[in-house]
Amino acid sequence: MLCALTAVLAATAATSEELSETGDFLDGIAAIVDEGVVLKSQLRDQVALIIERAGKANPPMSLPPANELREQLLERLIMNEIQLQRANRIGLQVSDQMLNEAIARIAADNGSAFEDMPALLAADGIDYATFRREMRDEIKLDQLKRIDVGQRITVSPREIEQCIADLEGNVVVNSDYKLSHITISMPESATNSQIAESQAEADQIVARLLDGADFRELAIRYSDAQTALEGGALGWMKGSQLPTLYTDVVAAMKAGEVSKPVRSSSSFHIVKVDEMRSADERSQVDQVKVRHILVTPNEIIDNETAKQQLDDALERIGNGEEFAEIAKLLSDDPGSAQQGGDMGWAGPGTFVDEFETVVGNTEIGSISEPFRTRFGWHIIEVLDRRVYDNTEDLKESNCVVRIQNSKVDDETQLWMRRLRDEAFVDTRI
Repeated sequence: MLCALTAVLAATAATSEELSETGDFLDGIAAIVDEGVVLKSQLRDQVALIIERAGKANPPMSLPPANELREQLLERLIMNEIQLQRANRIGLQVSDQMLNEAIARIAADNGSAFEDMPALLAADGIDYATFRREMRDEIKLDQLKRIDVGQRITVSPREIEQCIADLEGNVVVNSDYKLSHITISMPESATNSQIAESQAEADQIVARLLDGADFRELAIRYSDAQTALEGGALGWMKGSQLPTLYTDVVAAMKAGEVSKPVRSSSSFHIVKVDEMRSADERSQVDQVKVRHILVTPNEIIDNETAKQQLDDALERIGNGEEFAEIAKLLSDDPGSAQQGGDMGWAGPGTFVDEFETVVGNTEIGSISEPFRTRFGWHIIEVLDRRVYDNTEDLKESNCVVRIQNSKVDDETQLWMRRLRDEAFVDTRI
């Protein structure tokens, strides 16, 4: 079936393009989107990618008919173009450093080094320059969603209190879940008949799933979520961070089971528990209490002068002056200067790598030599260390994440509909 689909798609793509005088296919426009375009080559590449992923899945995934798949992928490309144009209009930028850090994380997740990525991608037939360009766009879109969608989502203290109360003794909190989902969206301010129509569609999908249909195939064909073309996969999620909408649903489910449709404000959701596992109930973290003095080089103070100021500060402290008083007068850190340089208790990952390394190598009660980070020159004093039970802190932060997650899907759907409705789109295929 996969081979037949590939042949159909290739034939369809070929007939929609023009030949050059040499007999090679020319690129063409698949859609005009405001001030930009989606090219046929982009669509063709996406079709090939989805077919490849479907074939490599275990077990292989069935895909919808060629014309339906092309329509879904074209719509995804159109939405990406709309969002990228908006990101560019509001001036979002992704620096090379930010991009390199993201690629380095991908490399580390795959047990490789950043420097090895060009060769590894080339072995899979992927052009490194193209990969970097697409990664940069992906990061930019993530930034845009955090700005446009994130600012619409608020979490009240009352919601956090209620969430913590609801989670006390909840088995979901102490489990991790690998989930998939299908989202059937409803129009904004949907009428009763539109709600009933979406409910009926969701019920029919569940009935087909209970009869043995492949969840991934139905997600690809019917889901309105952005994970649709990945078979609806959400991956592993901590139970304490599940959207509140899902908590009661998955609590009664076992691995492999599918939920009945669950309604949110603008969608119906069908959830599948792919796998589940126990999670540790309590959490502890190593913390350190540090104070520092920061001198930032500028047009007046160069590197040597900044370091010399800290050498002088060390001498003054050695002669009996108070670290805190010197920090108040000298430090350029607006967050800690008025607290005498005190940065409070901090856990792993709080500081940049150079700062973290010096903290780790400094004994309690000792003051470091001046050292440089991207923020400027520092000296630090390690005041204390402790092992801290941060379970309660995690409960609160996890509840914030859960509440945000419960709202983000609907807000994202509404945001994307507004962007689509406001854009000029002229499809050419």
